[in-house]
Amino acid sequence: MEFFRIKKDIPFMRHALVFNVISALTFVAAVFFLITRPLNFSVEFTGGTVMELKYQQPAKLEQIRHSLEKIGYEQPEVTSFGTAHDVMLRLPVVKNVTSKDASQLVFTTLCAAEQGATKQIDAVSVKGEHVVKSACMDAAGVETVSLQKVEFVGPQVGDELAQNGLNALVMVIIGVMIYLAVRFEWKFAVAAIIANLHDVVIILGFFAFFHWEFSLTVLAAVLAVLGYSVNESVVIFDRIRENFRKQRKASVHEVIDNAITSTISRTIITHGCTQMMVLSMLFLGGPTLHYFAVALTIGICFGIYSSVFVAAAVAMWLGVKREDLIKPIKEKDETDGAVV
Repeated sequence: MEFFRIKKDIPFMRHALVFNVISALTFVAAVFFLITRPLNFSVEFTGGTVMELKYQQPAKLEQIRHSLEKIGYEQPEVTSFGTAHDVMLRLPVVKNVTSKDASQLVFTTLCAAEQGATKQIDAVSVKGEHVVKSACMDAAGVETVSLQKVEFVGPQVGDELAQNGLNALVMVIIGVMIYLAVRFEWKFAVAAIIANLHDVVIILGFFAFFHWEFSLTVLAAVLAVLGYSVNESVVIFDRIRENFRKQRKASVHEVIDNAITSTISRTIITHGCTQMMVLSMLFLGGPTLHYFAVALTIGICFGIYSSVFVAAAVAMWLGVKREDLIKPIKEKDETDGAVV
């Protein structure tokens, strides 16, 4: 499907040096920000308190965030899970405050916001054990909020999550390189990885520069962008291979220019539809999906740039040629191997 067809090839490779200088400067700036302004890791990585609350009425997430900000928590992570009545809080470590004291202070503050008072009541757990549960009672003695669970995520767990995330990123990179090397040629594999790492580093650079919170959902978005960019590179590489078969007399520059030009319509349709969905999450998904959508938005924009201008140009500079992708046809012996 094509919305439009460009009859004359656009000379992308003629300006490849300019595009890649811009890309290199952006990459260096992102690395600089990562070094000078470390990422703002979330509770999952740095450690902190995780609380689960249950409201009798649908929880007002914005009101909860404002209440937490008043007692000193900057950008608290407040999300609903299961139903609109269940709320999960992820709170960073506060100096000179223990996890127990922090949870009590938070619950008391949220209870006061509901015009209630905290009370300890006896309850029975799911396992049948006798426990003492914190509850918030209104003036009529009706329970409005209950504290379901409090957990402390230590720095050791955060280090383990960070290591697992790094391992996942490395495994994805290795898998992509093996796939591209087998399907195409090692030069394409190297070019695609350079382009895709360029996207990942730039996303991290944005988060470092603006000091946005880097959580597990953002890490998932980074991994998604890595696979998304590879898909675009594969489409262009596939068209380059087809052109090498069809355009026997064309130069490498002309083959690559034609491959990129002929896939522009597909690129606009695919990325345009994807970006519309991501923007809907960005503007309508609320704070829970905000940074996830931000990472995807940055990744999609730079993914298009890197797949078109970086990957193809790097492959060209690595010396890709027709013989790398198409085996030469052996001329048939007229004697068919017979000896006279």
